Amino acid sequence: MFDMMNMLGKVKELQAKMKEAQDNLQHLTESAESGAGMVKVTVNGKKQVIRLEIDPDIIKAEDRQMLQDLVVAATNIALNKIDEKVKEEMKKTTQGIIPNIPGLDLNGLI
Repeated sequence: MFDMMNMLGKVKELQAKMKEAQDNLQHLTESAESGAGMVKVTVNGKKQVIRLEIDPDIIKAEDRQMLQDLVVAATNIALNKIDEKVKEEMKKTTQGIIPNIPGLDLNGLI
């Protein structure tokens, strides 16, 4: 027979674990570079850019468009990389609380 009280307990446990995981995302970081290391971007698990490093040799008025392109490229790479870390963190946090259902993606809850 279906145990409703046990299920409610699991839901509360899942909510607490999800909040904990969300709070911990700011501590996950990922960096990426573009232009052979001329631009480096670091993002956190909340998809915030937390650091931007630019090689001083490329800061010239005539190179402005190239610099902008490199910043965008490094940022996008770092954001894609942090997505993978966030998925792993959420998987670890919710492991054992809810069944592993193929196609169930809890990352939208963040």
